[in-house]
Amino acid sequence: METIKIGIVGLGTVGTGVVKMLQAHQGKISEITGRNLELACVVVHNLKKHQAVDLGDVKLTDQIETLIDDPEIQIMVEVMGSIHPAKEYITRALQAGKHVVTANKDLIAQYGRELVQIARENHRDLFYEASVAGGIPILRTIDNSFAADKIQRVMGIVNGTTNYIMTQMLTKHWSYDQALSSAQDLGFAESDPTNDVEGLDAAYKMIILTQFAFGMSLSMDHVQVQGITSISPEDIAEAHQLGYTIKLLGIAEEIDDRIAVSVGPVLVSDQHPLATVQNENNAVMVTGTAVGDTMFYGPGAGELPTANSVLSDITTVAKNIALDTTGNTFNSYRQDTVLAAPEDVNYPHFIALKMRDVPGMMMKLTAIMTRAEVSFSRIIQNQLGDGNARVVIITHAMNDQQLADITAAISEQENMQLLASYKVLKNA
Repeated sequence: METIKIGIVGLGTVGTGVVKMLQAHQGKISEITGRNLELACVVVHNLKKHQAVDLGDVKLTDQIETLIDDPEIQIMVEVMGSIHPAKEYITRALQAGKHVVTANKDLIAQYGRELVQIARENHRDLFYEASVAGGIPILRTIDNSFAADKIQRVMGIVNGTTNYIMTQMLTKHWSYDQALSSAQDLGFAESDPTNDVEGLDAAYKMIILTQFAFGMSLSMDHVQVQGITSISPEDIAEAHQLGYTIKLLGIAEEIDDRIAVSVGPVLVSDQHPLATVQNENNAVMVTGTAVGDTMFYGPGAGELPTANSVLSDITTVAKNIALDTTGNTFNSYRQDTVLAAPEDVNYPHFIALKMRDVPGMMMKLTAIMTRAEVSFSRIIQNQLGDGNARVVIITHAMNDQQLADITAAISEQENMQLLASYKVLKNA
């Protein structure tokens, strides 16, 4: 049986998982691919940090040239993270005639089109299933299983850190800071959690999902992003009182052949499947014209779940090498990128306000809503004990421009303060 040699860049959580799975599942992989996969070298930034790792006869080095300049290594697996120098390493590997598998969502979201072009020019494979939703094979599913369907919407919980935090705030009535501290203690959140809690990580994943589902290439400037740092226990309790759970959702939807992509806190009905997704788990719901709603659920991160997606890509590359079919684009669906306007995107909204508890204030709020041509669906009021009241409303569907008009009008009122504004999932 012919041997395919592999080089790995990075030996953190995912890299360690890839090594373990390659060693443990060698027999099965060989049966599927018809090739023996051999790990030839592992490239790390700091050799001292990994001296205790048992790699057997596998060479551990801090020199990327060891991998790139070795003509016998056919596949490079990049699991080091960050954009630089990962982009440069992948570019050099593709130009050196190597196939590449990566789990780097930030890189693919921002430079994926450029790297795909380099791979195509060099007739090499570039796969990145593990860049979205960890162990859930969502990219390959969209590419293969939805190839003949028209996708209307892709949405889901694509960041395990924020979902863990939101779960603890709901079930244990913790503050945001308490839940974040727990997530950090358990290793779900980094010491600097900005990318997760501000919605940036989820936005990168939605850019990749949008390309697969709709064929449109976006930048971060095209995605409406709101994080979870300002969500209060009161927001969560009142949403629950109204029959909703707050989740950080990524939503990409087609509206009259135009695309709208957002990441932010969304009220989801307690009866909706996404409301049941707890802790660090992820779920992606794909809505197609033919199949309707389908949901894919599983661990969104972790050593072995993410490594499993990496191994899936490695196996695909190995089969392509065996069949001499390498060089095809992971996803070839392309359409011109046309963005929906703010007035095209319509959702009900949860709006929380702090208002002076004096006569006439509700009339002022009603006037603001009337001028924006928005109506109330539900409203609750709670006294704050300091001469103020907390007022929460659920509106009927309104567009983003109407929301902007309401927000601007509220900011001009002396005795009225906007505390929170979140979408409410339609048809939920």
